[in-house]
Amino acid sequence: MPDRYDIFIVGGGINGCGIARDAAGRGYSVCLCEMNDLASGTSSLSTKLVHGGLRYLEYFEFHLVREALIEREKLWSIAPHVIWPLRFVLPHHRGLRPAWLLRLGLFIYDHMGGRKLLPATRTLDLTRDLVGQPLKPGCRRGFEYSDCWVDDARLVVLNARDASARGADIRTRTRVVSVRAEGQAWRIDLEDTGTGKREQVRARLVVNAAGPWVDAVLKDVFARNRPANVRLVQGSHIVVKRLYDHDRCYIFQNADKRIIFAIPYEADYTLIGTTDRDYAADPGAAAISDEEIDYLIASANEYFRAPLARDDIVWSYSGVRPLFDDGATAAQQATRDYVVKTEADAAAPPLINIFGGKITTYRRLAETVMRRVEDHFGRRTPAWTASAPLPGGDFAATGAAELRARLRAGHPYLPDDLAARLVRHYGTESLELLGDAASLQDLGRHFGHGLYAREVAWLMAREWAADAEDVAWRRTKLGLKLSAEEMTELAAWMQARRPQGAAAAAK
Repeated sequence: MPDRYDIFIVGGGINGCGIARDAAGRGYSVCLCEMNDLASGTSSLSTKLVHGGLRYLEYFEFHLVREALIEREKLWSIAPHVIWPLRFVLPHHRGLRPAWLLRLGLFIYDHMGGRKLLPATRTLDLTRDLVGQPLKPGCRRGFEYSDCWVDDARLVVLNARDASARGADIRTRTRVVSVRAEGQAWRIDLEDTGTGKREQVRARLVVNAAGPWVDAVLKDVFARNRPANVRLVQGSHIVVKRLYDHDRCYIFQNADKRIIFAIPYEADYTLIGTTDRDYAADPGAAAISDEEIDYLIASANEYFRAPLARDDIVWSYSGVRPLFDDGATAAQQATRDYVVKTEADAAAPPLINIFGGKITTYRRLAETVMRRVEDHFGRRTPAWTASAPLPGGDFAATGAAELRARLRAGHPYLPDDLAARLVRHYGTESLELLGDAASLQDLGRHFGHGLYAREVAWLMAREWAADAEDVAWRRTKLGLKLSAEEMTELAAWMQARRPQGAAAAAK
């Protein structure tokens, strides 16, 4: 690997990996370092939506909403295996937002973002429509509109994959110890978190995309003492057994003017979230509180016929969002827009800091950063990421069913649920992953719930998966189903193959 780069990126979340992909595709030499696994922070702990953000209209975030609405179908088109359309049901609640206001907001939502493929809003009679059946009798009227679902962690990894294929050096489990200016370049000291091995590289420009750690990087890595730029906001979610049989999502209004979603999740579950509360501790230590659990259960019970209780929770998770601190009084009012700040002077190389942002606008954020980068390097290259498919995404946005049929035709031994999961995780690359396998036995050891050694070896070789948690919770969501014993077996199998390289053949 080279020891000198045009661009060095701190952070392997969606923003860092999106920037790495864009920059590598424009011909820049790029190195990205992530202290843990890719998407191990905020980017795998979201509500998993590619959406305009209907509620942001109330805070007059029209620019953000329009940009996000435009991005929905662009992202769907380049990654139709990990992003797909989802219909949202918004029941009208007497005493909260009036029906006319909801209709107005949805009219704006339908018409300000260049919607082409996603269906428009419609009004629902919840006493007659299927989607009204899981709801309490008081829910009589509602609206149904479109946004998209995303497998957030896989979107991050696919951006890193494409960046790597275009020449970027992607380093996981590598900590940035210090960054110091030496003339017109940065000297960057790195440490492998597994072996402790130290290394030094240089770069002409650094991008700080460390998410909720962005201020900590400035303080501890760059040795800069300044006021905080981010407002850390914790968002928590609970996962319960599937609450209803249809494929729609619910968006529920609460008396505190917040909203929560109830979303079909991994076929057998329902995801409920999110909360919004200020957070002041280590972002890596965030965990759902009793107060948040009570809030989410009470919010769901306001609408669903069948009451939820704590015993119904099968999993929970919390992420810390690094929102730009715009001085908003309440956490839910803080802007979700991104802010890009460049530090540059004649005596030092440039540093670009990323504050805030959301998954839906990560690609536009990367283009914004690249304009700053090219201002510094004095060149202009065309934007390209809006139409270039991510790995496995080279099929029509509406063609997932056809791809599943192709996969089953070549591999008729696959159970339906496994074929569907492989297509949703790997798209057209699922054909390459399975290769010449003629039976389930050819896929190697079975760890449970459709996870075979061939897939794990692929993830180790192609996607930087290093341990069982990487596979079970970020590359897949099979951690919801794998037992403790199965996780132990998976960890041991991966550990045994790690010394001779992640490309070891499945046996």
